Amino acid sequence: MDFLNSAVGTINDFLWTYIIIVVLVGCGLWFTLSTKLVQLCALPEMVRLLTGDLGRRPSGRKAISSFQAFCVSTASRVGVGNIAGVAIAIVTGGPGAVFWMWAIAFVGTATGFVESTLAQIYKIPRGHGLFHGGPAYYIQNALGQPAVAKLFAVLISVTFGLIYVSVQANTIALSVEKAFGVETWIMGIALSVLAALVIFGGLSRIATFTTFLVPIMAGLYLLIALIIVIMHIDAVPGMFALILHDAFSPQAAVGGGIGTVILTGIRRGLFSNEAGEGSIPNAAATASVTHPVKQGLVQAFGVYVDTWIVCSATAFIVLLTGQYTVGGDVSGIALAQDS
Repeated sequence: MDFLNSAVGTINDFLWTYIIIVVLVGCGLWFTLSTKLVQLCALPEMVRLLTGDLGRRPSGRKAISSFQAFCVSTASRVGVGNIAGVAIAIVTGGPGAVFWMWAIAFVGTATGFVESTLAQIYKIPRGHGLFHGGPAYYIQNALGQPAVAKLFAVLISVTFGLIYVSVQANTIALSVEKAFGVETWIMGIALSVLAALVIFGGLSRIATFTTFLVPIMAGLYLLIALIIVIMHIDAVPGMFALILHDAFSPQAAVGGGIGTVILTGIRRGLFSNEAGEGSIPNAAATASVTHPVKQGLVQAFGVYVDTWIVCSATAFIVLLTGQYTVGGDVSGIALAQDS
């Protein structure tokens, strides 16, 4: 088992250091230039589409609106990476890692715009106003690579159907056990039952459930963060100064220097906002809108919400309370809870 863990760790470090980061950041920069800074120039339109006219009303009885698709994708984005992941980033890379999470979110927003717009362009109708689509569809239909599309479909099904949900469920179970003493297996069963009730209800039930849950979930968490910020309001200027200083300080991260700070921030940012992973376009394709770009802009804004708002809330909680400086083996979700 130790050999397996070591092998997986070595492969993971290689991929995240030399392959994934280079590809995702490189694509993000290319999309940023090719769209002429869409993530900045179209920011007002993103907000307008999300809060105002989200496109035409869905025509089908079960059709998914643009806002519902946004909530489905946000439910996928917001999770372990926003809480445990941010805490780990600060412990590993120091406060400066937060700055690089913000930076990669800016670049990743262009990627989110492109991948979700493509999902809308190449989506397939399935009746009753519903659609399905995603990277597998535009890999096959736009690039003419059916074999690659099938491979992607299998890999993303395994990744999100087995691995990602296991990470999320494990973190929830551990946090509930730490807070209330509930056995992890009990939470595992409860989560499985709840997930089954939602998933087996089909896309419409998933959209309805996430539209109800996501605003409440995010709102309560941001409220907690706001209260903590107000309680430590005098330390806020120093916190921002610390983030900016450590982001460019060679001594910022113990043992690794500025390279560790940058890599840690980028890794955690990409894992959290999922820009370029190919998961979000599957939700984006389900929306019924008048133009593909509308959903692309809405989903691009989701990257900002995930990293600049929710991840920042966790970072502020951890940094303002100072729990990351205590030391010991506490990290991840336990550190966030202690904060």
